[in-house]
Amino acid sequence: MKRLVLYALFIAFSSLSWAKTYDIKKLGADATGKKICTELINKTIDKAAQEGGGTIYFPAGTYSTATIEMKSNITLYIESGATIRFSDNFEDYLPFVKIRWEGTVMNSLSPLIYAHDADNLTIMGRGTLDGNGFKWWSWEAEVKEVMKANGGKLPDSEKSDLQRMWEEANAGLEVSDYYKGSLERRMFRPPFIQFFECSNILIENVKIINSPFWTINPAFCDNITVQGVTINNPDKNPKGPNTDGINPTSCRNVRISDCFISVGDDCVTIKSGRDEDGRKYGKACENITITNCVMLSGHGGVVIGSEMSGGVKRVTISNCVFDGTEAGIRLKASRGRGGVVEQIRVDNIVMHDIQRNAFIFDLFYDKTSKVEPVSERTPIFRNIHLSNITGKNIKQIGYINGIEEMPVQNISFSNINMEAETGFIIDTAREIYFNNVDFSVCKGSPWICRNSEKAIFDNVRTKQPTELPVITFDHVTDAYIDNCIQIEPVTVFYQATDSDVKEGNNNHISLK
Repeated sequence: MKRLVLYALFIAFSSLSWAKTYDIKKLGADATGKKICTELINKTIDKAAQEGGGTIYFPAGTYSTATIEMKSNITLYIESGATIRFSDNFEDYLPFVKIRWEGTVMNSLSPLIYAHDADNLTIMGRGTLDGNGFKWWSWEAEVKEVMKANGGKLPDSEKSDLQRMWEEANAGLEVSDYYKGSLERRMFRPPFIQFFECSNILIENVKIINSPFWTINPAFCDNITVQGVTINNPDKNPKGPNTDGINPTSCRNVRISDCFISVGDDCVTIKSGRDEDGRKYGKACENITITNCVMLSGHGGVVIGSEMSGGVKRVTISNCVFDGTEAGIRLKASRGRGGVVEQIRVDNIVMHDIQRNAFIFDLFYDKTSKVEPVSERTPIFRNIHLSNITGKNIKQIGYINGIEEMPVQNISFSNINMEAETGFIIDTAREIYFNNVDFSVCKGSPWICRNSEKAIFDNVRTKQPTELPVITFDHVTDAYIDNCIQIEPVTVFYQATDSDVKEGNNNHISLK
């Protein structure tokens, strides 16, 4: 009987078809980087996909390629010592493919690694993906100079054949007037990795450098894990412009963890589409976790927006270090964009050497916009909560900047300690709450609150002696102060102009 069972198991296992590993070097790829092997890589992917899936293995060496188009059930495994270096010949990324580019769905040059409508995609290993972006960045700098000399426009006589092809491929594409200039000068720098309408994605342990544009940029995808990834795009000498690190757009169920990011724009940015095009698709970015990451050079540590017309909700950001970024936590939008950002939690963050603002909540990103009736064009920030944050060597603690027709609302700051040059400004907001917060600054009032209502300050303080008020109120209704014990004596705790401020019974404010 035992022999019969073993024989049955042998027959069963013999009938299984195991996914294969394809050693790209053994298949004939040049490992010196001198000969491009795009065709071999993509033919191998096609062959593996036809057999149900497999692993494309890159052993130590340098492999030169253009677009790698992934299919369902495919793994790219880049071994330690292996580098995949991508071509900087723009024409190598033809034909145009459907992507979401800066929040707008269009036809454009293919991303360096691309997939459309595929499942079970994996990029892993300890090797390097090199986007070789220097020529792409130089091209944009040259176009910007031409536009600058021509009143912000690119003359037809200065357009390349590729630019004309792009315009033909996107005839009828509608974008906002204020966006046309930036689109014209950057119109076909491709993202490094964009999976479009895909699911079950894993990007793990690889190092990614010199991206032409945004680096990891899944669009309309579900179930994404980015873990242990290093992204390094230069911020200066030369600078890689718009080389954001990880940018999920209109994606669900995203987990970003244990990453090290230093880039020429935002480190992690959550997006959901631009203006009318974003509202047309109407897909939020939701169920996002960002944890255990270190952010160095970059415009912002974790940013939401400004392309957020489909909305962003249910986001947790925790256990991260921002060291040297221009901003820490930044939310940005403007009139015309629309979308709701809500249910955001930020916890256990350490910030150091923040060159501009630790916290930004800005609905007035387009400074030229005018007051308009509330509609689908109106952006909304609400239900956002920050706690257990420490910061030192900060330029400015930050600001809240609502718009007249839609104040920023329901934001809380708890257990926060910040040392900065200047403080925190609240303008056009409602239901703002500070509890156990120490904002110590060298210049000005630590808190300036204006044109707002329902602001609560419970156990707030500053360690830096100041002759100015700790809190300055200007046109604020329903402000409330309680339990504010000052360790360092101050001359004036608060000053109110055309404001309604109530004090609780537990105030013991130490005055000079």
